Amino acid sequence: MGHAKTSFVCLPCRASYKQPYPLPGDRGRSCPRCGEPLIHVGSAFAAPRRRDTAAWRVLSLLLHAGVGFHKSCCGGPGYRPRTLGAARARMAHARAAGEPFATALTRPELP
Repeated sequence: MGHAKTSFVCLPCRASYKQPYPLPGDRGRSCPRCGEPLIHVGSAFAAPRRRDTAAWRVLSLLLHAGVGFHKSCCGGPGYRPRTLGAARARMAHARAAGEPFATALTRPELP
């Protein structure tokens, strides 16, 4: 039986790689194309097409805010905005309400 794999991404290359889960004490992974560090995004990640720059901008915004794509007990990572407009609206709400960006970005509905 093989080991479970999870997704890692390289934002500069716009590439996604499935690799084994990192072990405790693992120093990190580097991109085979450019050598930059890979970002662990989780096993419930579906990469956008490489030429879809808007989707990669939204993904970069989510990852820098600390939002991942890890499976939960109910079968998925939950809501994640797909457009830059939806992400900006949630970030504006977070600034006005004083809540963390990661919480506002994973909220399915704005109050």
